[in-house]
Amino acid sequence: MKDLKEFNIHFVGLKEGSHLFHYEIDNTFFEAFNYDDFLNSSLKIELNFTKKSTHFELNFSASGHVNIPCDTTNEPFDLAVNSAISMVVKFGPEFNDDNEDIIIITYEANKINISQYIYEMIVLAIPQKRVHPKVLDGTMESEALSKLEELQIKEEKNVSHETDPRWDKLKNITTEKNR
Repeated sequence: MKDLKEFNIHFVGLKEGSHLFHYEIDNTFFEAFNYDDFLNSSLKIELNFTKKSTHFELNFSASGHVNIPCDTTNEPFDLAVNSAISMVVKFGPEFNDDNEDIIIITYEANKINISQYIYEMIVLAIPQKRVHPKVLDGTMESEALSKLEELQIKEEKNVSHETDPRWDKLKNITTEKNR
């Protein structure tokens, strides 16, 4: 991962209180993390950074869209992204980010880089299964959907659902023991 210096917040010079930061994110941001799932992206990030005497409160919000391929048809589509996270930054003897809500930075630190938190917020806002909206509402016509429909297993109408009498006897064994 490259050092994304524009995401450094030098908090030493900031007065106590609320400070608003705005960022525009595109694919070059994700390339720094070697993340190439997005074909295109356009996101606006807003950070409300509240400095207090003993800690900081960070409230992130993201809005925009990412262009991704559909898992069913491989057709690209724009997926709206609206996400928000909050965290607290405290001071301690060593850096620790094991807890997702509380980040501990060293006493000697004079800045914090927020790029990792923005990256995680956006990537975790994307659903695991990415399905084109036209596939969901049934209006998409594509070669992939036609082939899936052709290969779909169809129920046979004249199949008898009778069970083998030998299995029925075995089922009775377990119920007879419980009596």
